[in-house]
Amino acid sequence: MHRIIDFICFSESVPALLSALDIQETFQRQFRIVIKPNLINDAPPPITTPVQCCQAIIEFIRANSEAEIVIAEGCGQPGLDTDTVFERLGYTELARRLDVRLVDLNTAELVGLQNPACRVFHHMYLPKIAMDNFLISVPVLKAHSLATITGALKNMLGLAPPQYYGGRHGTWKKSVFHARLQEGISDLLSYRSPDLSIMDASVGMAEFHLGGATCDPPLGKLVGGYDPWEVDREGARLLGLDWTKIGHLHK
Repeated sequence: MHRIIDFICFSESVPALLSALDIQETFQRQFRIVIKPNLINDAPPPITTPVQCCQAIIEFIRANSEAEIVIAEGCGQPGLDTDTVFERLGYTELARRLDVRLVDLNTAELVGLQNPACRVFHHMYLPKIAMDNFLISVPVLKAHSLATITGALKNMLGLAPPQYYGGRHGTWKKSVFHARLQEGISDLLSYRSPDLSIMDASVGMAEFHLGGATCDPPLGKLVGGYDPWEVDREGARLLGLDWTKIGHLHK
């Protein structure tokens, strides 16, 4: 199930979307909820997830659950550390104000996993905190120069630790994926896909994930759902893309 709603503002539209997904009971059952924004670097939205979007999600969770809330990310840009990105984009202040824990997925405790059916990554190391808890992917909708689209699914690359997945095909901290990106994303998702996805498509990046033109007019939507493939297929439609031609959007 997924829903798409008109964007008014995060404080109004995020709770409306979460209510439309009837997520309250699911939140009530959780011990810990991990929110994974797209903070690939320290560029402002719509290249990165607006802190106001995550704040609205946190406030909705708090109104419906006693779960611990964690914001977790592992930034991808070389020369930047995740704590600096948290600070520059307002997440450190948000965490302090709302008593939320921040976790750098680039340095978090890992678990080793195996899946012989994978095409690229028969073995993977992923953060334990993302494997053990309810995981919400909170991307911004963008066209992507390598993956065609970046949304709820590709946002999971932030889980990949640079000590295993950085540097061999470029300087970026997740660059091992770049050689066979569509297959690599699909492999990663076979190990861990998000339990819930909330996509900020209020603006949209029309051409490139790190800059360039925004969508004109702004897309003016939020998309959410339990199935991240459905969410990203809707995102592809909003960008005018044929999702059937994007490898990682096939289950």
